[in-house]
Order: sequence, then C-alpha cells, then structure tokens
Amino acid sequence: MIIERIAFRGLNVTPRTNWCFLELTTTEGLVGIGECTLANQEPLVAAEVARLDALLRGQDAGARNRIARYLPHAPGGLVAATALSALDQALCDLAAQRAGMPIHAWLGGALHDPVTLYANINRGTNPRTPAGFAAAAMRAVGEGFVAVKLAPFDPLVWEDGHTPANRAAYAEGLARIAAVRDAVGPDVAVMVDAHWRFSAGGAAALVRDVAPFGLFWLECPVAEANHAAITRLRGMANDRGMRLAGAETLSGLSAYRPLVEAGCYDVLMPDAKHAGGIEEIRRIGALAQTAGIEMAPHNPTGPVCHAHSVHLCATIPNFLMLEVQFGETEAFFDIVQGESLRFDHGTARLSTAPGLGVTLAPTTLPAWKRMDRPWLDPRLG
Repeated sequence: MIIERIAFRGLNVTPRTNWCFLELTTTEGLVGIGECTLANQEPLVAAEVARLDALLRGQDAGARNRIARYLPHAPGGLVAATALSALDQALCDLAAQRAGMPIHAWLGGALHDPVTLYANINRGTNPRTPAGFAAAAMRAVGEGFVAVKLAPFDPLVWEDGHTPANRAAYAEGLARIAAVRDAVGPDVAVMVDAHWRFSAGGAAALVRDVAPFGLFWLECPVAEANHAAITRLRGMANDRGMRLAGAETLSGLSAYRPLVEAGCYDVLMPDAKHAGGIEEIRRIGALAQTAGIEMAPHNPTGPVCHAHSVHLCATIPNFLMLEVQFGETEAFFDIVQGESLRFDHGTARLSTAPGLGVTLAPTTLPAWKRMDRPWLDPRLG
C-alpha cells in the first residue's frame, strides 16, 4: 500500500462547530480516514496535514509503526499530535481493510460488545439555563442513556478573579447540576466537566458543594500540571463517593505516566484525536490497568473519531464508558456512509465491515469557517 495523497477536509456542521478529517488515499485506490478536529485551530492542523502529505507521499502505508510514531520530544505540540493521531487512525483503517477485518478484530478482538456510551449534553443544550440542561438530559435518558455529562460553569475562569460575574457563574453552574440531577433521578449517572476552570482551593470547595448531587465523576477541575492538587482532590472526591476524571488533552504515554504514578485520577480520558494514535492509547490503558485506573476516552466531536473510539474501546480491558456528543447535530450521522453509527439504547454496536466501517459521504455542508466569537472561552479551547 503506497501513499498517494494525504488530504485535510474541514466541514462546518453548526454555527459554532467545525469537524476536521484526514483522508489518506493509496495508489491502489483504498482510502483510510481519521479525525483531526481541534477547535479554533483549523488552519494550523491543515498546515500540519499538508506537511505530512509532502513528507509521506510514496511511502508504504503499512509501515504504521514508523511513519505514525509519536515522539514526545518533537515540536508542534497538540496541533502536531492531533494530525499525527488522525494519520494513525487512517493507517489503522487501511490496514484492517487490507486484512478484511474490522479494526477491533484486527486489534486482537473485542472484549466489550456493545460498547457502553454516555451522553455529553453540553453542546446540545439550548437554552443554557437549568431547565434547558434538565430537558437535554431527559432527551438523552429517553433514548436509553443511563449516564449524562454537562459542563455547567461557563463563563467562569478563576484567573479572572473573585468577581461578581464569576460568583454568579458558579451559582448558575450549581443550579444547572441540581436541575439535571432532579430531572434524571438517582438511577442515572451524572458527570460534571469543570474544564480546568478552578484554582486548587476553589476546586476543593467545588468538591464539597457538588457532593450532595451524587455525581459519578467530577472531571478536569484544575490544570493538568497540578499533580499535587489533583491527587488531593481525588481523595476528597473519593471520600464523598465520586470518581475524579481527566487528562483529555495530553499526548503520549510519557505524559500519562506521571499521572498514573502520582495517583491523580480514578479515570483517564485520552482522546483518539490527540493522544498519539490507537496503539498509544492501548499502551496508556495498559499502564492505567496496573494501577486500577479506569479508561473512559474523550470523544465529544465528530463521527470518525467516534467510530475509531468504539473499535478501540472494545479492546481495552479496563474500559468504563465512552463519551459521545448528544443532540448537537444530525450531521453526526449524515456525513458518513457505511455501517450505522446510530446509538442503540445508550450503546454502540460493533461494526462487522472491514476497516473502520464508515467513509465520509458526499455532503452539501460548507467548508470549515473561522469562529470569530467561539462559544467557549477561547483560552480553554
């Protein structure tokens, strides 16, 4: 399999969302796809994909271990890691197609079928009031999901100070959580994503304030580099019956090892778009398993990352559940063709088709557009 072309394709799927993909075509006509969505960084990711195209044309697409190897000391940061991760996804797709096997079988066989999902309701909530969040959560429960997640604290960022605006955002966030918990009842797991918005002290107060809601986990309360605070918060959360989850934007096994060794999290959340490739996440999962840590990969974007993540999660022994965007746009299902990605009562059934099982479909959606006013604070991605 000789690489003929590596192309970037970005689509604007809602007024506030772009999804971006990498398509790798071989000289024999096979096409492998990966997802490289990285909000508000589309020009940089496109440039990195173009660099990979110039570098790798004419090379053997079967040499995945060499041409898609994640090197932790390489420059480029998350942008380069995202492009490389998409390249690895596409090469896995091609290799499994060539073998005539679905990716999960090519990886050694499924341990989980179906794959348990949870509904990220954040982007599908409108209006973003407590009642709006509660209604979105109930729509997910109505479709069979038994776990939902919300990110309730925008626009709070602790570095902006202990201002009236931040205090109001905090109170509103707690009200949103309370509304979701009241709506879904005690038998549905509720998770809260804090998106690194808190100081160490503020996060400690947060743990105490959300404890009455019986959360399944609290996610990303403080910056990932603050290992001492994260470890302390994990203990506080565990004492109150909650898991602590995080590490969705890190790349490579070497970035996850200190978190595992320090005992920072109960649940690690590597993303197939950023972590350095499918095998890199499997290595991260194996390391986590040695410490009794669960895996719940980050997956709030488009259908290609979702399809790859389903194959991946099916093979991870310490897999807990997989995130999926819920209610943002029907484009999630419409811009791919092949095996159905429709959710089945809060689960994903495994594809039986060779490779990934889906390809990008012809679409009338416009190309990606610049988001001059991102809906999330652009400092937080």
